[in-house]
Amino acid sequence: MNIASHCHRVILIALITCVGSLLCADENQKPNILYIMSDDMGFSDLGCYGSEIDTPNLNRLAERGLRFTQFYNTGRCCPTRASLLTGLYPHQAGIGHMMQDRGHDGYRGELNRNCVTIAEALKSAGYRSYLSGKWHVTSKVQPESSADKFNWPLQRGFDRFYGTIHGAGSFWDPNSLTRDNEFVSPFSDPLYPRDSDPGDDQDDSDDFYYTDAISDHAVGFIHDHHQNVGDQPFFLYVSYTAAHWPMHARKADIAKYIGKYDAGYEAIRKARFEKMIRLGLLNRNSVTPWPIPQDWINDNHWEWDKRCMEVYAAMIDNMDQGIGRIVTALKDTGQFENTLICFFQDNGGCAENYGRQSKSTTLRQDAPTLAPLPKEHLQVHMQPKQTRDGYPVRTGAMVMPGPSDTYIAYGRVWATVSNTPFREYKHFCHEGGISSPLIMHWPGGLSRAGEIEHTPAHLIDLMATAVDVAQTSYPDTYHDGRPIKPAEGVSLQPLLSGEPIQRDAIYWEHEGNRAIRMGDWKLVAKKANGPWELYNIAKDRSEQNDLADQMPERAKEMADRWQQYAQRANVLPLNPKKPSGQRKKQ
Repeated sequence: MNIASHCHRVILIALITCVGSLLCADENQKPNILYIMSDDMGFSDLGCYGSEIDTPNLNRLAERGLRFTQFYNTGRCCPTRASLLTGLYPHQAGIGHMMQDRGHDGYRGELNRNCVTIAEALKSAGYRSYLSGKWHVTSKVQPESSADKFNWPLQRGFDRFYGTIHGAGSFWDPNSLTRDNEFVSPFSDPLYPRDSDPGDDQDDSDDFYYTDAISDHAVGFIHDHHQNVGDQPFFLYVSYTAAHWPMHARKADIAKYIGKYDAGYEAIRKARFEKMIRLGLLNRNSVTPWPIPQDWINDNHWEWDKRCMEVYAAMIDNMDQGIGRIVTALKDTGQFENTLICFFQDNGGCAENYGRQSKSTTLRQDAPTLAPLPKEHLQVHMQPKQTRDGYPVRTGAMVMPGPSDTYIAYGRVWATVSNTPFREYKHFCHEGGISSPLIMHWPGGLSRAGEIEHTPAHLIDLMATAVDVAQTSYPDTYHDGRPIKPAEGVSLQPLLSGEPIQRDAIYWEHEGNRAIRMGDWKLVAKKANGPWELYNIAKDRSEQNDLADQMPERAKEMADRWQQYAQRANVLPLNPKKPSGQRKKQ
């Protein structure tokens, strides 16, 4: 045997041995699971879902992953989080409305002990769990003792946590900022030091900015896990507050979008709609964009309104940059190929007019008018009363958003653009309130790179998916032997290889708004006493041709099915009010 032949044989044997070892390792190695959720964004706000906003990192995940066109959330922030974390409908987990106890089990404003979080469910499979970002599934935002933290992340299965307990706040100075189990000031934090004078007239790239902090801590959790317990799989939940009001963004990110929206609402929406058609996300014959109410448009405030959208776009851009850093961390630690990544949103675009009602404009003063706050000060207000350096926080028409002394939502018209081409917004169960992108990416477990998936799915399915890919079982009992409600979702793993999933129906309710989806048919209503409307979603995704009067038998059958769900899932009574004693306390 000559030397060359011998060398070839040795190399071949080595390759076979190496590949065999890798196959054996992969066969036994459980995947990491990374769930990323954004806040208050519409269906068309990502580049890969039609937008003009620069989201290259999410676009790449979509191009090499699976893009869903009919994935649903619950239409509101904390019910979505409860549903995602537990695999139950929100009322079953105790959070049918927001974070107040309304006197009924479906509306306690706390995760109950008859559910488990994904972090708790995966413990038996050897997973460590991390959370970076917004929690918002407990009323105990200002606990009086450690016992009040019974529903904080570490008490619900997570090994590490960095983020906010509350549901909204300043991006420059968030309230309830917490590391693990203790509050922390963003400006006296030795583990993440940042400038204590955010939003000034100088470069703000070193200032604390919450979206960056969420991304950076997610990156840190990945590296720490790899260094300390790299032989275990992990579940990482990244829960951004972008692009929830207030419209706050870094100057460099805003600069990219100056002039981007000069063409106006309708032109931007038309461009998005045409791009969605080209991408294969929508069928032109089954969708007509829901019209913008003309009385919502105020031409006198156009420069202000345009600035709101420029800042909104910058917030999403910054989030995408952070997701890019998270992906890089996975690659640097050799975990990218073996990580299931899912990106989705908590509700549709937000038409709330927070900070926009006042017609008066408060100008920024030339110098601070209030005493500066110490670095160690803990912010406890959703809307801070002042900046750290002493400027009052301003709201009202023509207050240009972005800096730390402003607190403004982007308004109802831009929310309509975000929700292109759907009807209604956050809070509601029409498509604009509950439709979310879903990008699933997993090089080691997905064989449909770049495809579009039209199967209806719901975020209750993400618990079932996590349990499935982790090769474990959903528990029957937990929390010292308490019975656990059966998970409601269906694993989406079969779709990754082109296999179908089977389901009976999907249900919704929030604030009396309610819906049921069965196949291509959807029954939906606004408010507790509102009439049922019936739509064929395959032919009328924008819900403009109500068939309830033409098909009363189908409407009644679906209404009866929804009623059965409501009775078993703690939904009733619809939209209960807070007890009077609690109202006084508030």
